[in-house]
Amino acid sequence: MKLGQLEIVNKILNLNQAIKKSEELRNQDKIVVLVGGIFDILHIGHILFLQEAKKLGDILIILLESDKTVKKLKGSDRPFNTQKDRAEILAVVSSTDVIIPLPYIEKDEEYDRVVISLKPDIIAVTKNDPDIIHKKRQAEILHAKIVEVVERLPYSTSKLAQLLKNDIA
Repeated sequence: MKLGQLEIVNKILNLNQAIKKSEELRNQDKIVVLVGGIFDILHIGHILFLQEAKKLGDILIILLESDKTVKKLKGSDRPFNTQKDRAEILAVVSSTDVIIPLPYIEKDEEYDRVVISLKPDIIAVTKNDPDIIHKKRQAEILHAKIVEVVERLPYSTSKLAQLLKNDIA
């Protein structure tokens, strides 16, 4: 295994490994920042969001949605990149510390359990996050902060996908 591959593997953790790492860091008085998303075709909006979220703390943890969840949310022709590929792409972004590839999650209570088990100090979001109600509820349970780090930029993987389809047609 090459050094680059080892670095990627060390960033991509299962939930139990991430819980342990988060706990160790909190015991060292480190600030844990949590974000979530699909990150299908990485664009400048994603990078700016991750960079600004990372500035809030010592470790940035990303909850990465499953392929099945992406299909349900975005349509049968998505994601373009598999969860494994999306995780590996995110792992080379310097502002990311931990990527947790999530299993398919159907209920808000399941997300709550994941977030609560990680015990982040901060949940970073974009302004006008469509899931803000759920994230505020999670933050309240944990006595964590919700921080809006960037405006939603005009970049969108869905818009890019539509442009690509139109260009091919």
